Amino acid sequence: MAGNKTTSPEIQSQLTSERRRGLMVALPLAVFVALALVLGWGLTRNADDIPSALIGKPLPEFNLSPVKGRTLGLSSADLRGQVSLLNVFASWCVPCREEHPLFMEIAQGGKVPLYGLNYKDQARDVEKWLNTLGDPYTRTGADLDGRVAIDWGVYGVPETFVIGADGRIAYKHIGPVTREALDKTILPLVERLQSEAREQRP
Repeated sequence: MAGNKTTSPEIQSQLTSERRRGLMVALPLAVFVALALVLGWGLTRNADDIPSALIGKPLPEFNLSPVKGRTLGLSSADLRGQVSLLNVFASWCVPCREEHPLFMEIAQGGKVPLYGLNYKDQARDVEKWLNTLGDPYTRTGADLDGRVAIDWGVYGVPETFVIGADGRIAYKHIGPVTREALDKTILPLVERLQSEAREQRP
């Protein structure tokens, strides 16, 4: 009995030490697994699924001068009264070049007016860009310092907004607009908003 009493604390100390070592191994592993899950979720999530705090709210007030080579600037008043699209772009933006042909199609189709918000660009560069690739925009405002884009909650270029006839932001697409996004999301929403606007007219 006496021998058991003298060895019991030693055994308990050994067990406690082993538990601590096990916890020290398990805890970092659990943290790693949690971080991997979060990272995996972020990588598989579509960028255009990122929510915007402005959805359903009135568009920000602004008034911009036209870009070089154009006579019509852009203001918040231009985006009220009809369903429209606002595209935030820049001549230095490579993805903007990818989506540009789709915007030319929109302009040629005439289903919905498309407005341009030129973000932190050089005057000569954007003029050359529009003259070379084509100008799909009804009006284009020069956001030289990027402050208007900040008010719109822009993460980066390109971004495209769907605006209702009531002047409220209905949808925000982050990144270049693809054929799938245009045909399955953006244009169906535009058509629905246009139908609702017609029904509300006296």
